[in-house]
Amino acid sequence: MKDKILDWERQINVITQDFKDSFGQLSASDLNWKPNTQTWSVAQNIDHLIVINKTYYPVIEQLRNGTYKLPFVAKLGFLTNFFGNFILKSVAADRRKKIKTFPIWEPSQSRISGDILLTFDKHQQELIAFFKSCEDLLSQNTIISSPANRVIVYPLSKAFNIIVEHEKRHLNQAKETWALK
Repeated sequence: MKDKILDWERQINVITQDFKDSFGQLSASDLNWKPNTQTWSVAQNIDHLIVINKTYYPVIEQLRNGTYKLPFVAKLGFLTNFFGNFILKSVAADRRKKIKTFPIWEPSQSRISGDILLTFDKHQQELIAFFKSCEDLLSQNTIISSPANRVIVYPLSKAFNIIVEHEKRHLNQAKETWALK
């Protein structure tokens, strides 16, 4: 399990550095620029990642304090694998089809602070520490519900794969948005 955590850490560090290299010299105005109302700005893509990643923290906190309750479908291994694989494919970095996010994961619609990359960098280090703190749960093949929908269940390890792949997807989307400027 340590190798998998180290791989996630490596990938998160690469993603973080790519965001900083690609957008670190932009002004707050540039970070918030978007070509139309249907497209997220670079800052909104970053904000969205912070928002969505943090929704996993309470799940682990509840697991740790014994208050976490899984729905019945979590006992059906084929469903946990199906849901996990389905979501992983839907957030794949190379997937061209856009999908609408759950309302709890919407980024801020107002102007986002110009220090969003600094906030993101700090968040990413927190995320790595979070992954490391879950080593025991990962080794137990812990199943969780999606923070957006309790009926959608998947292994915690799949959740971490989803988080990393989702970050790659939004890095690509942010680059595509900025390329339109």
